[in-house]
Amino acid sequence: MADQESRIIQNLLDQIDALKAENAALSGASLDGILLGMGNPLLDISSEVPLTMCEKYGLKMGDAAMVDENNSAKLLPLYQDLVDNYPVQYIAGGATQNSMRVAQWMLQGKGSATSYMGCVGKDKFGKVLADAAKTDGVNVNYCVDAEAATGTCAVLVNGGERSLCANLAAANNYKLDHLKAAEGQSIMQKAQFYYSSGFFLTVSPEAMQLVGEHAAQENKVYTMNLAAPFLIEVPFFYDRMVAMIPYCDYIFCNESEAASFGKKNEWGDDLKVVATKLAAWDKKNSKRPRTVVFTQGSECTLVAVNGSVTEFAVDPLAKDKLVDTNGAGDAFVGGFLSQLVQGAPVAQCVAAGHYGAREVIQRSGCTFPPKPSF
Repeated sequence: MADQESRIIQNLLDQIDALKAENAALSGASLDGILLGMGNPLLDISSEVPLTMCEKYGLKMGDAAMVDENNSAKLLPLYQDLVDNYPVQYIAGGATQNSMRVAQWMLQGKGSATSYMGCVGKDKFGKVLADAAKTDGVNVNYCVDAEAATGTCAVLVNGGERSLCANLAAANNYKLDHLKAAEGQSIMQKAQFYYSSGFFLTVSPEAMQLVGEHAAQENKVYTMNLAAPFLIEVPFFYDRMVAMIPYCDYIFCNESEAASFGKKNEWGDDLKVVATKLAAWDKKNSKRPRTVVFTQGSECTLVAVNGSVTEFAVDPLAKDKLVDTNGAGDAFVGGFLSQLVQGAPVAQCVAAGHYGAREVIQRSGCTFPPKPSF
């Protein structure tokens, strides 16, 4: 009887702790460590280039590619070509890390709300990434690989659009033991919300699943981004994605990824239908419904939950103010999560996402002004 009472009391205490975490901002409390992101930390090498540069390497505007054993001979020369022939900027990047940086920027005054894990090399680029993230207020806990170089991402910009080509290098070597270590577990346990871009499926689906299982068991919030069409189109990566979807309370993607997912599952090309069907996918934690968010650039954002879809208009931006769409999707997620962790309604989360993306596309790379005005 005493054991049963203890379990009941502990369960009530756990529920109280969860409510405190979700509503901390309402009482002005610090949100230290509430949001954990896990992904591939990359140093962006960004430059404005002619379309012939993309054609030379078989890259497409608005798309993302990754260097692997099948295409390395063709794509690896891209990085030196870019540095040798174009004026480049080095910017702290990686999809999930960008989202954490934007979320932290929009949570100024709420403590170090964001944490981030991924793998970097023991080199100057790894230090540049760590310093940049810490400057932005993100608590980075990198796994450091002494043998491999820090990963890089070529960002080819033309007319405000961008094409990405990532060379993961050290980012590809994240170890599950790093998450299982005492510091990793402490960060994971403290967090109430979790986010990974689908790009991390290529590196450590085991780490994503461990966090997803923890979130489902503790009724915390797990979120994921589908990230790129190739992750849906390549069966090996798609199988990993499908294995993670049941853990997801929120799923993000853009219109291209949504269309690819709809085509893969023979759901047709109506994105509202695709969003509704994805929201209804099997779910581990039945205590909360799944919310699916499709961004569509300057077109309305679609949000599907409980069988219905809501459209949220995007304020138009004058074409002459558009500098670089690189990081727009990451910034949307960062803005959205900055409000979600404060218990805000979905309309406010979307508005914050639109604001974050709007600020970032008016600058080069995933950068932002010193203070948000949202």
